[in-house]
Amino acid sequence: MKRWRQWKRWLVLPVCICLLLACASCGKESGEADAVLGSGGTVLRIVSGSENAELEPILEEFANREHIQLEMTYLGSLDIMRLLGEEEIPYDAVWPASSLWLDVGDINHRVKQAEPISVTPVVFGIRQSLAEELGFVGREVSVSDLLGVIRSGKLRFCMTSATQSNSGASAYIGFLYALLGGPDMITEEDLQSETLREQMRSLLSGVERSSGSSEWLKEMFLQGDHDAMVNYECLILAANRELENRGEETLYCVYPYDGLSLADSPLGFLDSGNDKKEEAFRKLQDYLLSAETQDAIQRTGRRSPYTGVSEENRGVFRADWGFQPDRVLSPIRMPAADVLFDCLNLYQTEFKKPAINVYCLDYSGSMSGNGNRQLVDAMEQVLIQENAARNFLQASEEEINILIPFSDVIMGVYIAQGNGQDLEDLFPLVRDTAVGGGTNMYAAAMEGLRQLERYDLREYSPAIILLTDGMSSGAVQPFEQAYRESGLDVPVFSIMFGDADATQLEELAQLTNARVFDGRENLTEAFRSVKGYN
Repeated sequence: MKRWRQWKRWLVLPVCICLLLACASCGKESGEADAVLGSGGTVLRIVSGSENAELEPILEEFANREHIQLEMTYLGSLDIMRLLGEEEIPYDAVWPASSLWLDVGDINHRVKQAEPISVTPVVFGIRQSLAEELGFVGREVSVSDLLGVIRSGKLRFCMTSATQSNSGASAYIGFLYALLGGPDMITEEDLQSETLREQMRSLLSGVERSSGSSEWLKEMFLQGDHDAMVNYECLILAANRELENRGEETLYCVYPYDGLSLADSPLGFLDSGNDKKEEAFRKLQDYLLSAETQDAIQRTGRRSPYTGVSEENRGVFRADWGFQPDRVLSPIRMPAADVLFDCLNLYQTEFKKPAINVYCLDYSGSMSGNGNRQLVDAMEQVLIQENAARNFLQASEEEINILIPFSDVIMGVYIAQGNGQDLEDLFPLVRDTAVGGGTNMYAAAMEGLRQLERYDLREYSPAIILLTDGMSSGAVQPFEQAYRESGLDVPVFSIMFGDADATQLEELAQLTNARVFDGRENLTEAFRSVKGYN
């Protein structure tokens, strides 16, 4: 228990950060859950970090045994923090990756009975042969060691966005802490260091694909051709099991000893005065903290919050994969609220690799009315930087934004670099372009590829973003051929509007290892999600 209190004290931030982020949008609207487990008269609606999708078999066993229906909705931990600041919360329980987001988000103290369910550190998983080549096998590795091999071009990796996901935020703050030499606490003065800024830009230049979700980062890694990722230890282990089953090279786990951060996975109750729901919650929490279930959770690669890893489960954390079940986890100390806010803004505007966003905007007749209004509203949140800053969507000085309005023809190509007036001047064009004609989103996406071929994409995080109702003429095959011939690793994300049909959009997402987002219910959330992936 004493060790848990120490971990929590290191993770806690002052509640006032919520005042800085209060204008940010919450996550999903209440509606269909991502997973429904079991059935019964009592329903527990749980909003959870995506990493807990790995625990669904364990949760389903409880639901079936107790005849309780669990409705799981997965959001990023920062989204959960924002949700806790809302007046109405359409859930019965909350389960983020870290207590940090409860401490800063629950300004009205509505979360009750919160207990950590498991502990997992944020680590590097590097292809075994590359880890050996880099000399990282069997020795302690520092953040400076990682920076050195990134600068030399020997290491590129995937990571979640620091402004969207707990694993990304935790890793990023760990990098800052280590590069500053392990201060008692990061200060605003520390962030002014030109050396730090140069080092952080160099380190984050190694990010080749980003994600807004830790679980999806793992899936993206498994579907792509990448050498390394920063993620939770338990998800590195899950990826290795899949890779081994395929007969492919596994990852070697590297713990950056001077910048290590932890996720303690607290599960808390949102008390609405419903005694049956509270009873069901208590049963679930007791079940998850029982010795038998903790044993099962450990077998997924998570550590128990009070006892670590039992003797019988040490084999799960395989030494040949670099896992260290006996390692003493000494997490970094998080900065004060205002400094954390500055850290996240610096990540978005100065430190992370600049993005190239190609927005393909649907002005076909089928988008008339509500669909077009949604599109214009969405672009206003990105192009007008005062709006963008509220949700960590603002552009950096080196970011490039390309707009390609289309119907059944390409209606033009408009380019703005940086975060100044040129970018905001694109908004009147978006607002005033007339709707009409047919739809050919494939032609717009192909034009996006042609535009991207003009740049050295090693220096950017590129993405093509379709804003459309997804009802296009033509077939995907010509675009597929052009995409493969280009040799570019560029995701094609889609935000659905109007009377959307996801079928064609999902084809593009599968081809390019991307995702489809629904902009019809929550525009800001859809854009924050997309921006988290580049």
